[in-house]
Amino acid sequence: MRLKNKRGIASIEFALILPILLVLLFGIIELSLILYNKAMLTNASREGARAGIVYRADPSTGIYSPITDSEIEAVVNHYLANHLVTFGGPKTATTTITRVGTSPGGELTVSVTFAYRFLVLPNFISTLINPINLNALTVMRFE
Repeated sequence: MRLKNKRGIASIEFALILPILLVLLFGIIELSLILYNKAMLTNASREGARAGIVYRADPSTGIYSPITDSEIEAVVNHYLANHLVTFGGPKTATTTITRVGTSPGGELTVSVTFAYRFLVLPNFISTLINPINLNALTVMRFE
């Protein structure tokens, strides 16, 4: 008679623990996505800075000059469009470019900010936490 009373206990314990395990599992996935997207923002700011510090020659005049801010922004946005994981969400980031001189030795700063919205647990987490702003900053010298 005692065995009949204990048969359903395992399923009740599993039903109580399952939500906690699922939240933990999806939390790990969400944290991994945040860290991956942060690394992609860092790479995108580096790509933009690399493109911005190298001089190029104007084909008609032969004068060497760095690329424009809008071209640096295009490099950053192109990189992010191909590498961010947003599951169909927006892949747009805010890019800020600051130059201290444009001659060799001058500095170019590329800052990229992206508002990360939770993907796996959007309804549960978004009511508790606003989107997280992920930032990346790269400073390079003109060559």
